[in-house]
This record gives sequence, structure tokens and C-alpha cells, in this order.
Amino acid sequence: MLQDTTPAAAPVQGIESGVTGAEAFGFDHMVREMLAGNETVAGIIFLILIIQSLAAWYYTIVNWVRNARIKSRADKVMATFWQTTNAQEAIRFMEEQPKDEPFSKIALDAAEAAAHHQRHEGSRLVEALNRSEFIDRALRQAVVRESSRLENGQTLLATVGSTAPFIGLLGTVWKIYHALIGIGATGSASIDAVAGPVGAALIMTAVGLAVAIPAVIAFNAFNRQNRTINAKFDAFAHDLHDFFAIGARIGDAPAAKPKPAQA
Repeated sequence: MLQDTTPAAAPVQGIESGVTGAEAFGFDHMVREMLAGNETVAGIIFLILIIQSLAAWYYTIVNWVRNARIKSRADKVMATFWQTTNAQEAIRFMEEQPKDEPFSKIALDAAEAAAHHQRHEGSRLVEALNRSEFIDRALRQAVVRESSRLENGQTLLATVGSTAPFIGLLGTVWKIYHALIGIGATGSASIDAVAGPVGAALIMTAVGLAVAIPAVIAFNAFNRQNRTINAKFDAFAHDLHDFFAIGARIGDAPAAKPKPAQA
């Protein structure tokens, strides 16, 4: 009896032997193909994407919690400050707020600037800056400081959102290059031979997009929230300047304002 002596086709590089055509199109199989092999460059690219994703989600959660706390406390802190009967009580209330509460810190900086200017009246510092200018300078510094803290993590989110798709694409190109080399070495260009390695390569692009899209959404959402909070910073600082500089909050009845602190 004649025996078939035709040599079996060698498996394509990166494709497991015994995989049927239907299995080659399976997502699970493609993921295994993407992670299989000794390709150091592809492994480094995949690791970078994982690190970017973890960092982006960390800052997304941290910033979301921080902004939620600020927004929930902002109106209460400002309303309580203006409803107190005198500045001493208002300052005491601000001192009792959490250390990460920005509105109370801005108010305390303004009160400290006003008290410092009054204590050093007659010095060269007071001669160089009048009371209004001195308080305005302190408020500007406080607002800039708190606004900068709102930007924490924004640069990383923007970087991840703009670079992750291209990093994933680089991984795709690298995997396709090696897949084509393997296919060329076997001489087989059937769809069964191509589907596995090329599909595994394209997953790199999908991973890059999966990392970038949440980062971009978070970046835009926090930008919008930060603009709203910064507007409240500016409005509160303007009222504080009027109160500590001239002893009145413009637009309010005198009975609704605390009396300025005395040295």
C-alpha cells in the first residue's frame, strides 16, 4: 500500500499547532497569540500600556473623589462664612475644616494677610503695599496654589490619551511584521494561517484605544469641573478682598456680613 510521503506544512510562527480555522478567529486564541512568544519589544509595549492604564485610572478616581468633596462642601463653607456674626467666628469655622478644603484655606490666607498688615503698620512693607494691595497679593497666591492642585494628574491623563493609541499601533506593526515573517517561512498564505497572528497583532491597537479613551474622557470632564471650581475661587476671593480690605462685601446688606477682626 502506498503511503503519503508529502511533508506536513510547518505551523506558522506564533500559531499553536492543531488550531482549526474557526479557532484561529477566536478572540481568546488571538489574545493568547498576542502574549505568546519571546518578543521582548511587544512585551515591553504591552507593559507600557498596562502601566499607563493603571496610572490613568488612579488619577481618574482620585480626582473624581477630590472634586466631589470640594463641590459638596463649597456652598456650605462660603455660606457659613458670610452668615457668622463676626470674623473671629468665621475664621474659627474655617480652621475646623479639613486640610484639603480649598475655600477655607483661601479665606484663612486672606485673614492672615489682613492681620499681618495691621500688626506691621508703619513698617517698610506696609509703606510699599497698602492694605488692599497686600490682601490682593495674598489672595492671588492662594487662588493660584489651589488651582494648581486641581491640575494634579491632568498632564498624565492628557499624555496617556494622546500617546496610548500610537503605542498600541506600534505594537500592532511590530507583531504584524513578525507574523508576516512566519507566514513567509511556511509558504502558506491561507486565511487560517493569517488570521491568528494578524488578529493578535490588531489586538494591540485595541488595547491602546481602550487605554486612551477613558483617559481622554476623564481629562475633558475634569477640565470642565476645574473651570467651574476656579470660577468659584475667583468669586470668593473677590468677596474676601472687599471684606478684609474695606470691611464690606459688595452686593450684600451690612447686617449679613461679619465684622472685620481687630488686631
